[in-house]
Amino acid sequence: MPNLENNQRGVTLPDTVEKMLEYLNLKTGLKNLRGILDAAGNDNLSHEAFLTRLLSEECSAKYERQIQCRVAQARFPAVKTIDNFDFQHPASIPRPKILAALDLSFIDAAGGLVFIGPTGVGKTHLALAIGYKAATRGVRTLYTRAVDMINHLIASQADHSLHKAIKVYSSPALLVIDEVGYLPFDKQGSDHFFNVISSRYEKGSVVLTTNRPFKDWGKIFHDNTVASAIIDRLVHHSEVIKIEGGSYRVKDRKMKGPGGE
Repeated sequence: MPNLENNQRGVTLPDTVEKMLEYLNLKTGLKNLRGILDAAGNDNLSHEAFLTRLLSEECSAKYERQIQCRVAQARFPAVKTIDNFDFQHPASIPRPKILAALDLSFIDAAGGLVFIGPTGVGKTHLALAIGYKAATRGVRTLYTRAVDMINHLIASQADHSLHKAIKVYSSPALLVIDEVGYLPFDKQGSDHFFNVISSRYEKGSVVLTTNRPFKDWGKIFHDNTVASAIIDRLVHHSEVIKIEGGSYRVKDRKMKGPGGE
């Protein structure tokens, strides 16, 4: 039987179950110990069954904390789910493809999704919903608007931290890039965008939204060669999902009437 007291440092190690749980920072087990002990007596649980129940609740609590951490690290601007997406609004939308993507198998294959459609048809909502589901399944995920990512990379080049900044966008298992095409990029920004996509090619998944068809990407990146290289890497292992229709926000304003009432 080991001596629980360390006289050299004057520290007494815990000698009760409650103190041991507290010492190990097993807060859920400590909180639920008395209830589980009572249940163990009432249900005549074996020692192993009691310990399994105690640790199971601790593991569940830890898993929930990890999920919350993953969602926070993803930096979603809002939480969106597929359950509150209005599939009736777009004039044309490949619903089966979108629902199939929610099984997240494309992430295991380092594949991706490219949502193409006009403003207001729900591209961002769908990208966020898929990203949120991935994060809640333990997938390391990051959301960014295209312009924010490029501005970050340009600033990091100025302060000589570009390599570190590139890792921010290359290391997550899933990168969600929103609003590609709303603003054009100069040569520096285009090169940075290419480097991010190239660094993730066949290594990590990308979910991307854009309001511009691929034929217009030369205008976005001011270089047809760079645009073609980006498109080639994006679509090689990606599902391209085209959505058509009018803006949901415009429709919503019209339904509310003048003054938004």
